[in-house]
Amino acid sequence: MSAIQLTAAEAGLLSCEYCHLLSRPVDRAKPGYCPRCSAELSWRRHNSIQYTWALVIAAAICYIPANALPVLNTTTLGSTDSDTIIGGVVFLYTSGSWPLALVVLIASVMVPLGKLIALAYLLIAVQRRSLGSNRERTRLYRIVEFVGRWSMLDVFVDTFTVALVQLSPLMSVDPGPGVLFFAAVVVLTMFAAESFDPRLIWDSDTNGIDAHG
Repeated sequence: MSAIQLTAAEAGLLSCEYCHLLSRPVDRAKPGYCPRCSAELSWRRHNSIQYTWALVIAAAICYIPANALPVLNTTTLGSTDSDTIIGGVVFLYTSGSWPLALVVLIASVMVPLGKLIALAYLLIAVQRRSLGSNRERTRLYRIVEFVGRWSMLDVFVDTFTVALVQLSPLMSVDPGPGVLFFAAVVVLTMFAAESFDPRLIWDSDTNGIDAHG
């Protein structure tokens, strides 16, 4: 016989979101504060799903101009060339720097898109109260949360390039409008991952804490 699996919420246990101490509140309606770090306890983040959806949709909208608009404008002896992220990947590949092209492609195109897809998948799974694969979903969320801090590669590269390559009037490099949209995608997805409550993944379809509570 397989053992009945209970979530922490069903067992009356509550984890602190800051120090991760597991405790049993005396009053279920008012959990109070963490006995270790004094942070306010809550069974679930209020309106977590709504906030996360709003941030994911905003990031998805910004993702399109981030890849369509130029991220760098290079001016050489009066002529100006504009490069998008994909254009830069193609240039690096054709010039023989395929490892760098692969890094830029993964960090600047595939990772932001993967984060959007992963967060949308988690939100849909939570809203549909899908059972099973909770460990894999939690692991997926941890991965999304971890890689978020490394997603500013393109912005850092553009910043260093602009700072280093300034040989006016012979040559100058300026950031393009795509950088702003790319930075917006990174920041919005980071906020989306932070606003999502991973404890919702473990809520059952009958006994789970209300996602809006």
